[in-house]
Amino acid sequence: METTGISFISPIDGDMLHAKDGDVINGALETIVTVKAPKGSSISIDGEIATAIGDVFIAKLSFKNYKNSIEVVDNSTGEKKSITVYWLPDFANKYRLSIDDNIWFLRDLHKENPASLFDNSYLAFLKNVHETYGTKIHLNLFYQTEGFDLSQLSDKYKPEWEANANWLRLSFHALGEFPDQPYINAGYDKVKEDCTLVDDQIKRFAGKASMGPFTTIHWGEATKEGVRAVKEAGYKGLLGYFGMYNELPGVSYYLQGDKRERVEKRFVWKDDETDMVFVRTSIVIDREKIDTIVPLLEGYKTNNNMPPYLDFLVHEQYYYPDYFNYQPDYREKIITAVQWAVNNGYEPAFLADCVFEK
Repeated sequence: METTGISFISPIDGDMLHAKDGDVINGALETIVTVKAPKGSSISIDGEIATAIGDVFIAKLSFKNYKNSIEVVDNSTGEKKSITVYWLPDFANKYRLSIDDNIWFLRDLHKENPASLFDNSYLAFLKNVHETYGTKIHLNLFYQTEGFDLSQLSDKYKPEWEANANWLRLSFHALGEFPDQPYINAGYDKVKEDCTLVDDQIKRFAGKASMGPFTTIHWGEATKEGVRAVKEAGYKGLLGYFGMYNELPGVSYYLQGDKRERVEKRFVWKDDETDMVFVRTSIVIDREKIDTIVPLLEGYKTNNNMPPYLDFLVHEQYYYPDYFNYQPDYREKIITAVQWAVNNGYEPAFLADCVFEK
């Protein structure tokens, strides 16, 4: 029977390590592993005798593979513990723009039937951001809104969607905007049904190349069964707030306690139980005034907690003048955030290209 003398301090099981966690040498990450064990123990970490500082034991390890096991042995008692961690060589110093609640621009495409996707003002703005800064942009879609659903959208733009899939991606978000928190208690079948509705239509009108294995479920809340539903649909990663805005619901799916705090602290963590990667957004742009965006981002420097990967999250509806909560500086807010990323050495990349094994 396993005793409880050994505990991992850093990293812990499911941690996804990146360049800010140590030194990168010839493509491998050299990092410190720290564990706790009874004072006076003889501890080996992956076969190396660890250095003892009281009841804390440290060793330097090198990781070159995506998936890595760390085994700790108490040479006196025979106790063993192991964890799995991941090495993400392309995660640090990257960013993207992700936009939730998208449906109105698709309704406009249906109603107006322009010659090109980018004759639509919303998409034209996003293309301009991409062309100016190289930004990768991910749009999470509703299936329906008043008077329109995705099945009505023409597939005539499919070649254009596919031609721009290198910077513009689409994915499932929810059936619609209401009710709030639609999947917080939903089982597998409901999430699977709604996800299939959206994904099938994306494949029809935009092509599979326009999709990626990362998404944000509406309100960032779902049961384990709901998460398993999107996993089986092909999604391998989910974005949320994970405590960033304390006055809102958790926006942390089924994660609670230490697991939620781990994502909040490190911005990325993998739950091997559901085989799902969770990533914390760095800022919700439409919740900020334009003059608070840079101070919020600069605050990460002050707190010595710069996000390894910057996700800029915003919602579609604030773009529209007829929306009751219209933000006339919507464009300027996004550009302010993106310029900050560029000025601070971040490069554009989809999450799907940064957190999964190649």
